[in-house]
Amino acid sequence: MDKAVFPAGAYCRAVEQIIAAGRRMDRFGWVPATAGNISIRLPDGNLAITRSGGHKGLLGTDGVICVDAAGSPLTTGDRPSAETLLHCQIYAHDPRAGAVLHGHSVASTVLSRLGGDALVLENYEVQKVFAGQNTHAARVRVPIFDNDQDIARLSGVVAPHLDGMCAGYIIRGHGVYAWGADMDAALARLEGLEFLLACELEERKLR
Repeated sequence: MDKAVFPAGAYCRAVEQIIAAGRRMDRFGWVPATAGNISIRLPDGNLAITRSGGHKGLLGTDGVICVDAAGSPLTTGDRPSAETLLHCQIYAHDPRAGAVLHGHSVASTVLSRLGGDALVLENYEVQKVFAGQNTHAARVRVPIFDNDQDIARLSGVVAPHLDGMCAGYIIRGHGVYAWGADMDAALARLEGLEFLLACELEERKLR
């Protein structure tokens, strides 16, 4: 199937937003080398998502491909990331989700390697960036799941916890997943989470 079958305006806007998001994430150091992936849900239910193996800070239009809701490429020869299934899972679970971001920051990687099944964030003003949070005087739990190269199996572990994730989640020693109703909302959520993780890492250095 050729990409030309997609509504040109929606697809082109999605590609532009993904390229811009990749550059922003790269500027913060959240997508080193070829790490990370970025997607947007298209009006027809298919996804625009970064191609496997590309540097997210150097994306061109050919660095974004289309897959269906199950993660299968719609153009012969396109190769999506193995982690595309985790994007598909989020969209299937949350009909309001319009964009998903996955990054590999130093803070998320290091903190998740210290053990535990979650990071608890509390008494930070920036917590209010997360849906349903309207005060710093709250506890936000960010689940941590063990890394697994079997993405189908990993998605099965993540699935029962998706309802309670107002801030996204972390794969241990790997990175974070965050999403929102559109790209702006997803970026705000990711930036808020990464700021708070960086604060936690700096605070632990002072102990």
